[in-house]
Amino acid sequence: MQKSDMQFTVSETTALLNQIFETAIPNITVIGEVANFKVNQGKWVFFDIKDDESSLSCFMSLFNLHTAIEDGMQVTITARPTVTKWGKFSLTVQTIRPVGEGSIKRAFELLRTKLDVEGLFSSERKRHLPELPQKIGIISSTSAAGYRDFIKILNERFGGLEIIVTPVQVQGQGATEQIIAALKFLNERKEPPEVIAILRGGGSRDDLATFDNEPLVRAVAASRVPTITGIGHEIDTTLVDLVADVRASTPSNAAEILIPDKREILSQINFCLQRMLDAAAENFSRASEKTRRDFREIAAHTTKILTLDEQKFKLLHATFLAFNPREILRRGYAIVRDLAGRIIAESAIGDMIQIETRTAIIDAEVKKVTK
Repeated sequence: MQKSDMQFTVSETTALLNQIFETAIPNITVIGEVANFKVNQGKWVFFDIKDDESSLSCFMSLFNLHTAIEDGMQVTITARPTVTKWGKFSLTVQTIRPVGEGSIKRAFELLRTKLDVEGLFSSERKRHLPELPQKIGIISSTSAAGYRDFIKILNERFGGLEIIVTPVQVQGQGATEQIIAALKFLNERKEPPEVIAILRGGGSRDDLATFDNEPLVRAVAASRVPTITGIGHEIDTTLVDLVADVRASTPSNAAEILIPDKREILSQINFCLQRMLDAAAENFSRASEKTRRDFREIAAHTTKILTLDEQKFKLLHATFLAFNPREILRRGYAIVRDLAGRIIAESAIGDMIQIETRTAIIDAEVKKVTK
C-alpha cells in the first residue's frame, strides 16, 4: 500500500501528529501577547498567545506558573505542541515569563501586591542578622564578579570565617530551581550557617527576573536561617530582596553589612577598654573620697562620744566623791557602830558603841540619850 493510501482512525491520526511533533519539535519557544487569561478549578491555566495576525491556544498547570500574568502582557513561553483529542491544536506550556519593560514591571507589581497582602514583606517577620557570624552560607554563581567582590571584602574585613558556597545558575532556565535547592541544602545541614547570602551582580531587569519568581520568594520566606541579599545594583529591587531579612544594595555592600572591618572592631575594643579604665579610675577616686569622708565622720563621731563619756565620768566621779563616807567624815561627821560593827542610828543608855571619826575609832559607853 502506498503512503497516500494509508488509512488511520481519528485517534490514530491525533497520536501520529503528536508523535511527529514530539520527534520534530518537542519544544518550541513563542513570543507574543497574552489574551483570554483564566484559571480553572485552581489547577489549570488557559490563555491565548497572539500577534497582529494569528493566535494560538495555550494550556499549563497552575503549579508551573511562577509569575503573575494578565491580558495584554508580552511573554515568552516554552511549550510542547499538541493536538488534543478534540482535534484542537494547543501549546502545553512548561515555562512563561514576561518580556519587555512594561510587561515585566506589571508582572512584578501584580505578584508584589499578592505576596504583600499575605504579609511576606512585613517588617515584623524579619530577623536580625548575627553581629559577627563565623559561618556564612553563600548562594551565587562562583564565576560572577559579584561573588568575587563579596569574598574579597570578607577576607579584607575579617579573616578566618567558615564559608559554605553552593554554586548556582542565577539567570535563565533552571536558575530558580537551583537556588531553591541550595536554600534547602543549607537549611537542612546538621550544622547550618548562621546567615545565608544570596548574591547576583548587575544586569538588566530581564536578567533579574529569576529573583521575582514566586516559589523562590516563598522559599526565602520559609528559610529558618536569616537571609541577606545582594542582587544587582543599588537601584534594583527584586521580590527576593523584599522578602529577605536584610537587603544590601550590592554583593559588596552585603559583605560590608555582614562583617565589620577588623580595624573598626579593634577601635571599638580600645574605646571600650579606655571607657572601662576611665570609669574604674573615677569609681576608685569616688571610693577613696568616700572612704576619707567616712573616716572623718567616724573620727568626729568617736571624739564626740569620748568627750561625752569623759564628761559623764567626771560627773559620776564627782557624785561618787560627794557620797563617799570618808569625805563626809572630813567635814566633821562620825560613824556610829555597835560592837558587832553594824552602823546604828539609835542606842540606849549603857550600850557599848564605836565612834569612827576622820582620824580615830573611839570605844565608848552611852551615858545619856536625848531624843
